[in-house]
Amino acid sequence: MTTDTRRRVKLYALNAERQWDDRGTGHVSSTYVDRLKGISLLVRAESDGSLLLESKIQPDTAYQKQQDTLIVWSEGDNFDLALSFQEKAGCDEIWEKICQVQGKDPSVEITQDIVEESEDERFEDMSDTAPPIELPPCELSRLEDISETIQSCLSTPLRKEKLSMALESESYIKKLLNLFHVCEDLDNTEGLHHLFEIFKNIFLLNKNALFEIMFADDTIFDVVGCLEYDPSVAQPKKHRQYLKQWAKFREAVPIKNQDLLAKIHQTFRVQYIQDIILPTPSVFVEDNMLNTLSSFIFFNKVEIVTMIQDDERFLLDVFAVLTDPATGDTKRRDTVLFLKEFCNFAQNLQPQGKDSFYKTLTCLGILQALELTLVMNDKKTKSASIDILTAIVEFSPLVVRNYTLNQANRPEGERVLLNIAIEQMLNDSEPELGIAVQLMGIVKILLEPENMLTEKGDFLNFFYKYSVQTLVAPLMHNTMGDRPQNEDYQTAQLLGIVLDILSFCVEHHSYHIKNFLLQKDLLKRILVLMKSTHTFLVLGALRLLRKIIALKDEFYNRHIVKCNLFAPVVDAFIRNNGRYNLLESAILELFEFIKLEDIRTLCVYFVENFSKIFDEIEYVQTFKYLKNRYDQYQDRLKDRDKMENRTDGGGRFRRDQRQMEEEEEMWFNEEDDFSEEIDTYSNVMKSVSEKNGPQTQNQQKSSPPHSTSPHSGLLGSLNTTASSTATSASSGAPVASGSSSPEAISADEQTQAAVQLAAAANIALQHHQQQQQQQNPFQQQTQPEIAELQQQLSSVEAPQSQELELSQSAAASVSPSSSSSSLEASTSSSSASSSSSSSSSSSPPGSSAAAALCDSATVAAVAASQFLSTIATAMAASVTAAAATTSSPSLSPAPAVSSPDIENADAQLPPSDDASSPDSGEQDANSTEAASSEADKATAKKGLVDYESDSGEDDYEEDEDSEGPQAQKRARLA
Repeated sequence: MTTDTRRRVKLYALNAERQWDDRGTGHVSSTYVDRLKGISLLVRAESDGSLLLESKIQPDTAYQKQQDTLIVWSEGDNFDLALSFQEKAGCDEIWEKICQVQGKDPSVEITQDIVEESEDERFEDMSDTAPPIELPPCELSRLEDISETIQSCLSTPLRKEKLSMALESESYIKKLLNLFHVCEDLDNTEGLHHLFEIFKNIFLLNKNALFEIMFADDTIFDVVGCLEYDPSVAQPKKHRQYLKQWAKFREAVPIKNQDLLAKIHQTFRVQYIQDIILPTPSVFVEDNMLNTLSSFIFFNKVEIVTMIQDDERFLLDVFAVLTDPATGDTKRRDTVLFLKEFCNFAQNLQPQGKDSFYKTLTCLGILQALELTLVMNDKKTKSASIDILTAIVEFSPLVVRNYTLNQANRPEGERVLLNIAIEQMLNDSEPELGIAVQLMGIVKILLEPENMLTEKGDFLNFFYKYSVQTLVAPLMHNTMGDRPQNEDYQTAQLLGIVLDILSFCVEHHSYHIKNFLLQKDLLKRILVLMKSTHTFLVLGALRLLRKIIALKDEFYNRHIVKCNLFAPVVDAFIRNNGRYNLLESAILELFEFIKLEDIRTLCVYFVENFSKIFDEIEYVQTFKYLKNRYDQYQDRLKDRDKMENRTDGGGRFRRDQRQMEEEEEMWFNEEDDFSEEIDTYSNVMKSVSEKNGPQTQNQQKSSPPHSTSPHSGLLGSLNTTASSTATSASSGAPVASGSSSPEAISADEQTQAAVQLAAAANIALQHHQQQQQQQNPFQQQTQPEIAELQQQLSSVEAPQSQELELSQSAAASVSPSSSSSSLEASTSSSSASSSSSSSSSSSPPGSSAAAALCDSATVAAVAASQFLSTIATAMAASVTAAAATTSSPSLSPAPAVSSPDIENADAQLPPSDDASSPDSGEQDANSTEAASSEADKATAKKGLVDYESDSGEDDYEEDEDSEGPQAQKRARLA
């Protein structure tokens, strides 16, 4: 792609509204294209090299050269294109190429235009070699002949071209204007009517060369005078009087560039001719009859903007006048109106030019100036300021957002631009609220997250911190009671605009608007407007609620239930009294959406509170369906309660596989009430693992390379004992329920709970060693892991040994005797808990020693649990391996496991366990659960019980696992 500036062009296309659309900037070339089989004009984009235009130079297409840098032509019917060259040399070069292909002289400004015609028309047309058209002499008596000749030449393009050349070469237009003066002096009405027809037809020739002659400073008013004498109007119009006397040109800042001044005057007058004097385009046979006139105005505006941008001194003077406090209101209004017109002209620029244009205005301080002009009382100044702000925001909202963010550090008393716009929107006093609606569009564009880049988070934070309070202030003020305070139409319209913006925020801003609505309880205040006498305001409040429900956000749903926010909607439905209108349809659609999306929370809330009101409504099935759905929910809850009773009353309940689908669906419909416990347990275990790193690594090295379950054998007894210890210490340190927060537990209570857990672990280890000695009396040496754990646990219990002995003797006289080792451990643990509680209650809490004791007890107890888990895992693995290799009902220890610790664990199986059963771990877990079931029932949360009852066939294992986080939370390990 060439970088020659001579070939740099802008491509334009004429749209249906007779406006030129910018298709991009690129470089033009004329080359032979095989596909088109001819010389073609190619325009490739300057940015990425893509092809913007590929147009074959047809021999019968009319190309026009205008203003030395423009080439205009038509592609097919009613599709006009234009190339605007940066330099005249490039335009001349392409023009010569076009004339060469068509065999024309490059000195002409238009090539011959030949269109497809019938054979009869071809014979009637003049050939290319025919002599030019001879116009009648320009005399007063021949005006009628002149009008008929020009009218006859409009039938074909070739005649139009010949006529244009004749009018241009013979200075015929100026001669006609001289006759106009004669007729006007003689009051020759007939001659003036002929002149009107003549000049109207000259406009229809659509030739730029003739326009340049007619729109010159010395001829344009005479042309306007000829167009005043329309034969269809009895009295002539006074267009010249308007242009000369009534239309005043105001210079906010004197323009010293005379060329710029002349171009501004010419553009205004030509625009007036097109919009006011000439008939509307609908009366023309061809839609593109005056496209050249539109092009003339378009390029004039582009040239004006370019000339003003190049004059830096002039723009500096404009903004100095605008921001000067001493400037009068009239002069400031004229300056704002000038900038508004300046921005309107800039809409004709291509995107790169627009970007440069608005950057220039921003650097000069246009936004600071708008802060002053938006608050002025003059309606014209305020309206023009809003138009300027709209143009800037529509092209580049990023500019306004960045400027607003830079205002965050302003002093507290100074207002920011965004708040000024919102205040002006809310203070609009016009009955039609034109300013408010326009400013609402600006606010929506600024809040649109789809066109935000990196500034999204910062700008939304700014808006919800500094601006949203200003937006909702009238809403909060008007809804302080049970009914709207002010019911006048103006206030209702403004509140409707506020609701529209809030609905937009609910739809596009998930996090920020949710926090704002819930913290301010704004939704309840909004639904007060459901009692308004203005139906459109009621619908606005209902629309906002409908958008919130459409999000299907459980936070919103719970807020609706908590605040009973369906009550205003139901009241509005009752007040509507069955009238078939938009309000009733909107309310029915809201409940229909709840039905279709099966929003359980809102369905239950609606049926339990309002179903009786809607029982008699049968013309829609929505409410009947919601009632049936509610009954299904209740049936499932009853079935779940039955399963819980069977599980608690008759031991372990094994699930029937045929019930899986229904109960799994019930489980997925339950709320996740136990997520808090699981998170707390995970955090505690993570902190304990960090403190007990080396011991965990040693235990992992000694564990078998299987994936095993940590919920059987002695570990199950330890966890159950720990849970019982934590829940049965009612006489000592009080244990908080699962719903209380960990911050509410004192340091003394945490120490007591941790010591209890360590005592339970120590008792379990002693019990394990006794069983090991009974099974293998020749083993004299204690395993090093057990010795280390006992040392840690003894160091925890040493400061309280005396109290422990007294508590054990007291507890032994009260607790029932049991031959089960797990029950003994539970009783001993309870005694240790009572002793710890009594000792701690007699000593002052909150010391550093207590904190250290809590940490060491936790680490030691968890290490003991992990070690016993390894032993239990090895036992289960040995039983499984032996069952797979022999059919005998008795199972011998598995010799394949080589770890000495695992062999010892296999030898230490309790005599009461049936080694032939693969569910030996279950039996041990069941025996320990019997001692702690009452305490678990008293302290377990309902959500956790639901989870256990719906978890699957092996829910007894899940029950053992769920006691881990429960026990940890009850012990308050932080």
